[in-house]
Parts: sequence; structure tokens; C-alpha cells
Amino acid sequence: MLYQRSSALFDEAYKHIPGGVNSPVRAFKSVGGVPIFMKSAKGAYMTDADDNVYIDYINSWGPAILGHTHPEVLEAIKKQAEKGFSYGTPSELETEIAKLIVENVPNIDQIRMVSSGTEACMSAIRLARGFTGRDKFIKFEGCYHGHSDSFLIKAGSGAATFGNPNSPGVTAGTAKDTLLARYNDIEQVKDLFRHNQGEIAAIIVEPVAGNMGCVLPENNFLQNLRKLCDENGALLIFDEVMTGFRLGFGGAQEVYNVKADLVTYGKVIGGGLPVGAFAGRNEIMNHLAPKGAVYQAGTLSGNPLAMRAGLTTLELIRKDGNFYKNINKTTETLDFEIGKILNSKNIEHRINRKGSMMSIFFHINAVSNFEEAANANHSLFNNFFHQLLANGIYLPPSGYETWFISDAIKEKEIDRTLEVIRKFEYS
Repeated sequence: MLYQRSSALFDEAYKHIPGGVNSPVRAFKSVGGVPIFMKSAKGAYMTDADDNVYIDYINSWGPAILGHTHPEVLEAIKKQAEKGFSYGTPSELETEIAKLIVENVPNIDQIRMVSSGTEACMSAIRLARGFTGRDKFIKFEGCYHGHSDSFLIKAGSGAATFGNPNSPGVTAGTAKDTLLARYNDIEQVKDLFRHNQGEIAAIIVEPVAGNMGCVLPENNFLQNLRKLCDENGALLIFDEVMTGFRLGFGGAQEVYNVKADLVTYGKVIGGGLPVGAFAGRNEIMNHLAPKGAVYQAGTLSGNPLAMRAGLTTLELIRKDGNFYKNINKTTETLDFEIGKILNSKNIEHRINRKGSMMSIFFHINAVSNFEEAANANHSLFNNFFHQLLANGIYLPPSGYETWFISDAIKEKEIDRTLEVIRKFEYS
């Protein structure tokens, strides 16, 4: 494939946008090469500025669960746009989508709309601190909860030491309140509680991690987090920005039968438009302004275009009784058939999958945390990525990212993907 137009667009973007992109992973820094500039998307496909066409396995990093520009969602957005883009006032749509979510997700009574997953997670931590009167919280290495200062922390030397900022601009004072543990390591979490008794407001976790590749919770990990929070008076926050309405209509809480105190959302509930949300029980959510003292606000929160797109998307999913069965079957088929091909080539690999999320790690061992994900053969992944890209298959441009399967990917797209992988050559 030729990428002349994309190369020219990147050169021009580089002059006016830091790094030439508005989100770092788009820059292809992990895999090398020039980022591809897309100009359109429909169904299972994206078309770039050079008119190359790709089967899409990122789907806007998750929101396009129905595929791109689903006709009913598109029509709903068009009709809503004629009524106005944003009001800066309440609208009935906000209540409609809030009611739908609250009635279908376990253990939440109220939901507050925001404009991004970062904003949702940042606000959930603030609310947890306000509710408990404590400052510290626990997060896990390899889990990403947005780019708020509190989340951009790397590990200290042990449970009794402070973490350190891993981005300039994040203060040491902020870092001291963020405690890090290894994903799936419940003993480290217990150790953190022992060393910080009465100081920890919450644990925040991706119930299925999606930012070190797809990594699943093991050995009752989530259930044990729930128990530790109960024993120590801390809140359990599920970051379901990726998993919400993707693993199931009730999200990871429903799939794993674990109750979280607060849940954050994004992706699917915007139907492809910018959105985020956080939700919880009345006793917690009532601490939010204007009813309570914990302040959070946003001009575009609950804007009518995003609410209409999200509401239409969720209603389409809910009405299709076989939606999750079908999309999960597609992902299962990809997992099984890709595994067969890589085995036939004697390529060491592990495929992690949950619902319609999956990742390939070029690694002989199981991958259950960030350290194990980092030990995979990322050079081989980069080779794999570029060979598939050159043959019209668009994967996440990093071995640390998750594939998001859409309902638009059918037998034709699966067959083409497997055909390309069969031709994969490595050295």
C-alpha cells in the first residue's frame, strides 16, 4: 500500500500539533512508521487519505461496537443536530439515557454524565475521597484511567514507599497519595492496606484490563478486592470505560457478579461521540454538587448529540437478544483460528480474550499483569502489525493495546483476516 497522502498530512500536522497527533498512541511510536490518516469509516471498514481500505479492529478504541456510522445511529444524530448541538441546560435526553443505564446495571442508583473517560475517573476518585474523608487510593500497574495527575504514577520500591510521577508536570505531592500494586496480586493490595491503615479512600481497577493488552482478572481477584474494601472502609471503583456495555449490558459487575461502589463509563454510551460518566449508590452520589459538597461540572456534559447517539446505540443492543452471543462468538472464532495459524508456524504466543476484547501476546507464558505483558516479543508484534496493515487489516498500533471487535465484523471479514495472517512471515 502507498501512504503518500498520509505522510504529507503527518508532516503538515507535525508543524501545528505536538507530535503531529492529538493522542500519543496514534503516532505509531510503539510500532514505528508514519501514522495513517483516515478520512472515512463505515461498517467494519476504514478508508485512509490514500484510499486504502482496512478491516478495523480498534473501532475508535471501543465505542463503535455496532460498527462505524450505523445507519440508525447516524439518522438519530442527524435528527438531533437539527434541534441544536448543545444547550448548556438540562434536556430530557439526559434523563432517558440515565434511566436506561440505572435500570440495567447492577448496584447503581444515579449517574452523572461527563465528556470523557479521563474526566469520569478523575471525578470518581474525587468523590470517593470526599465520601470517605481519606486521601490515598490504590491503582494497578498497567491499568490506565486517563491522564489526570493522580493516575500518572509509577511504582516505588515497595508497599511502604511512595510512588513517583512518570510524567513531567505531575508533582511529588500528588504522587504520594497514589499507591500502586501489581494486577492480579492480591497480597500486594493487602500489604498496602497494612501500611496505610485508615488512609485509603478507594481502589480503582479495570475489571478486565485493556491498556496493557487484554488481561483478565484471575483467582477471585475482583471478589477479594471487594472483600478488602469492605474490611477497610474503602470504596471499590470499577473503571468500565472499556468494559461497560461491551462485556454485557450490565458490564463487568454483571459478568463477574461483583458489586462496585462506583463505576465509570465512556466509549459505548456515546455511540461514537465524546462522552463519559460515573455512577454509584445514592448514599455516595448524593455527595456531589449541587446536592452535596464534592464539586464537579462541565459545559458539554450530557450534550444532546452524544446523548442521542448513546441512547440509540444502547437501545439497539438491548433489543437484540443475541447481540452479545454473536459478537462474542466472532471474537472466539478469531481467537481459535488465529491461534491455529500461529501454532502451525511455531510462533510462541498467547491470546487473551474476554467477550469482544482480545489481544495477541508473542510470549510463551501466560500474561496476567503488566510485567508479563512487557516481556512479550514486541518487536515481533511490530512486524505482525505492519504486515497486516499493508494487507488491509488495521490493528491497535501497540502490543499493549486491546483489539475491540464490532458487530459489523462478519464471516467475510474474518476470512480475509485469517487469509492475511496465513501469509505472515517472520524472522
